[in-house]
Amino acid sequence: MKIYNTNDEVKKDIKGRMLTINDSVTFYCNIDINASINAWEINALSINAGDINVENINARDISYYAFCTAYHNITCNSWKAGREIHHEPICLDGKLTIKTTTGEQR
Repeated sequence: MKIYNTNDEVKKDIKGRMLTINDSVTFYCNIDINASINAWEINALSINAGDINVENINARDISYYAFCTAYHNITCNSWKAGREIHHEPICLDGKLTIKTTTGEQR
């Protein structure tokens, strides 16, 4: 498992404008990088990103700029696009599941 405590630690692992994550990772900091993140699955409390493209997303809240895609599933409490013209999160082979405050899924 990789642990990042500062944004500078994250920047040190960027190679060719790509942060590749092949194992579990925990960020104890906000991430502000000019690079893509290569990871199959994201499990997070909150995600705030330009654009997101991964295998699976499991988050409390998702905030993105224009589009958010996952090959399989997206599970979250809420999603919000920052751009007026945007697309609802897309799941190519699965489904978008929005959890309510009571724990039910819709």
